[in-house]
Amino acid sequence: MNTKRITNLLGIQYPIIQGGMVWCSGWKLASAVSNNGGLGLIGAGSMHPDTLLHHIQSMKQATQKPWGVNIPLMYPQIDIIIDCIIKSEVPIVFTSAGSPKIWTKTLQSNGIKVVHVVSSTQFALKSEDAGVDAIVAEGFEAGGHNGKEETTTMSLIPKVIEAVKIPVIAAGGIATGKQMAAAIALGANGVQIGSRFAVCKESSAHENFKQYVYKSQEGDTMLCLKKVSPTRLLKNDFFNTIYTMEQAGASAEELKEVLGKGRAKKGIFEGNLSDGELEIGQVASMINSAESVTDIFSSIITEYNNTLKSINQEFI
Repeated sequence: MNTKRITNLLGIQYPIIQGGMVWCSGWKLASAVSNNGGLGLIGAGSMHPDTLLHHIQSMKQATQKPWGVNIPLMYPQIDIIIDCIIKSEVPIVFTSAGSPKIWTKTLQSNGIKVVHVVSSTQFALKSEDAGVDAIVAEGFEAGGHNGKEETTTMSLIPKVIEAVKIPVIAAGGIATGKQMAAAIALGANGVQIGSRFAVCKESSAHENFKQYVYKSQEGDTMLCLKKVSPTRLLKNDFFNTIYTMEQAGASAEELKEVLGKGRAKKGIFEGNLSDGELEIGQVASMINSAESVTDIFSSIITEYNNTLKSINQEFI
């Protein structure tokens, strides 16, 4: 259970990383996570360069602790975003949705630590070969965009741990201290938590979206849009439309036409619960009320330590 590989690498107190979630992860959420001893990430995927720069500058004012930025590498203005991050001296970057070979060395040559998100052992090995400092291995339970392999966290983490030598952060279906203990027991060096932070008090998500998540039940999220980009969503009118189309054999082009642009913004940021894309993980059914980041950390750490004590007592 070597969590120090991650805490030492990132300079954090607890091996807990907040997911860099679009429309949720502004500087307020990220700084609160960092100030509580984890690693807060600004979610650049929903930000224009000027907006990202504002959040970076605000982050520097709000915390003296380690923090970072999450960048989907398929971002249309990726050159500008990378330049902004380098010039702003962002200390840590988490990359996803693209090849880490393109930008990893550039970022590292400017003193930036790089962590890449993967959904399979194959991509974990490619990321290690690209020279990243660590990887996030994200299971099928995660919210939002998912791997096509549909491998669960419990199955993915042991395989990735066996395959690579660099530190591994577990993600997907992790929101509690017990789930964190399970991930660490599987060999992970830390955890990344998305859904619980996505609907906390400091999240920039719309209150309508948060309340919808609090009321969700087991089975209320499903993976869809597999022909376009596999995405886990809460069921609503938009989901039902996509699901019906998929069952009827709709093509990727037909699905893209209905999807259009700005669906996630409409649902998560603007609170349109009917027509919006409501991205959240399977653990949504376990999140029932608004919490502050401080309360979340206290709950997770206490439950994690109690779980370890309970396990140790069982086998003495």
